[in-house]
Amino acid sequence: PTMAHSQALLVLENFIGGKFFPCSSYIDSYNPATGDVYCRVPDSGKEEVEAAVKAAKDAFPIWSSKSPLERSQILNKLADLIEHDLEAFAQAESKDQGKTITFARTVDIPRAVHNFRFFASSVLHHVTECTEMPAMGCVHYTSRAPVGVAGLISPWNLPLYLLTWKIAPAIACGNTVVAKPSEMTSVTAWMMCKLLEKAGVPPGVVNVVFGTGAKAGEALVCHPDVPLISFTGSTLTAQRITERSAPHCKRLSLELGGKNPAIIFDDADLSQCIPTTVRSSFANQGEICLCTSRIFVQRGIYSEFLKRFVAEAKKWKTGNPSDPTVSVGALISKEHLEKVRNYVKKAQAEGARVLCGEGMDPLALPPGNQKGYFMLPTVIAEVKDESCCMQEEIFGPVTCVVAFDTEEEVIKRANGVKYGLAATVWSSNVGRVHRVAHRLQSGLVWTNCWLVRDLNLPFGGMKASGIGREGAKDSYEFFTEVKTITIKH
Repeated sequence: PTMAHSQALLVLENFIGGKFFPCSSYIDSYNPATGDVYCRVPDSGKEEVEAAVKAAKDAFPIWSSKSPLERSQILNKLADLIEHDLEAFAQAESKDQGKTITFARTVDIPRAVHNFRFFASSVLHHVTECTEMPAMGCVHYTSRAPVGVAGLISPWNLPLYLLTWKIAPAIACGNTVVAKPSEMTSVTAWMMCKLLEKAGVPPGVVNVVFGTGAKAGEALVCHPDVPLISFTGSTLTAQRITERSAPHCKRLSLELGGKNPAIIFDDADLSQCIPTTVRSSFANQGEICLCTSRIFVQRGIYSEFLKRFVAEAKKWKTGNPSDPTVSVGALISKEHLEKVRNYVKKAQAEGARVLCGEGMDPLALPPGNQKGYFMLPTVIAEVKDESCCMQEEIFGPVTCVVAFDTEEEVIKRANGVKYGLAATVWSSNVGRVHRVAHRLQSGLVWTNCWLVRDLNLPFGGMKASGIGREGAKDSYEFFTEVKTITIKH
């Protein structure tokens, strides 16, 4: 590229100890909607992580000794500053990630703001326990203290949303952090760093080191002075994190993939169920760990459901993410698009029917988006349960619809994958809803709705979907160390 071209690129810098530092080498980051390089991200490694951990350690004594109220006020100020720049953050998130501007404006950035406000409030309301043993003349009580430097590794699908969901409880509890966002979506994290000083966050409390998992992530996970790691991403990476952190006995919170079932009984209200299930399949290009990718429909309504579901899916417009009429933006990368397309090809090779989307319908894109990583919402029917399309997380705008006969059968089939993050159940029979919800191996079960969240409640998965939970009480427990004190009087 010419000099003029390279100057137009956004160049990010690491944020360590309250200051920005350039890096000796950089990684190209692409705009998924155009296929062009638009940003350069530091390719950090051991040295940068070392500096960030040192800054976080140095900041810990002062930050951890502040009262919860003082920390809470700072978190609220940061929330206000992000909210004030909501439009700039939304534009940046959409451009960097490929998601629609509408989704970034209504979901990602408002949720990032809410993460700070929620934990600013919840940290003020935690109580410790006390018990008495009159016969022994003893009283016991617990006290909780922040742990130290938290290593936070966040993914590319909901960049600022998932990063702030880790930063907020970590610093609200008095820890300091070294965060590593995905190298594919680092811009909004870098923008947030610019607001920290103004919000009153002392230098070193929040450090952000940009780079790949293999280099920067590895250095963070292996660092002996980082006792906690909170990670959201793939099950494969989590296995490596577990292995690498084992010698240090680190505390881990892992939020991993899903292969989430929707179970639709013949008494479901289809006028609610169909639009919601289209949304739960294709929102954010299907790049949400909570998206439904296996839809089980009771045989009596199977053909009607399919017909209406496909018709509704076809209404979702794919194209330029900054166009407010578009529902499906670009997928994160060329490689990821190829991977998602390959799943559709495999399903076809196995004899499944592709009813709409990839390879079936023409994808008309505006001139500027011809080289972008786009894919139409794709619905596949008649997929066998053992197919990789029904077993593996595709993480794209692809969903499989299959028929079932009995409640007993569908519970067994829904549980027949290695994951257990979320499930949705559609039925107007209250007894059935409770029965099925109890028997699903899933950390979250939504009935007759999807993605209705209360941050007070535990969030996380079973089986290969992760370890630990996040939420008001759960995050507090993860980010603090508990001590039991016994006093004899």
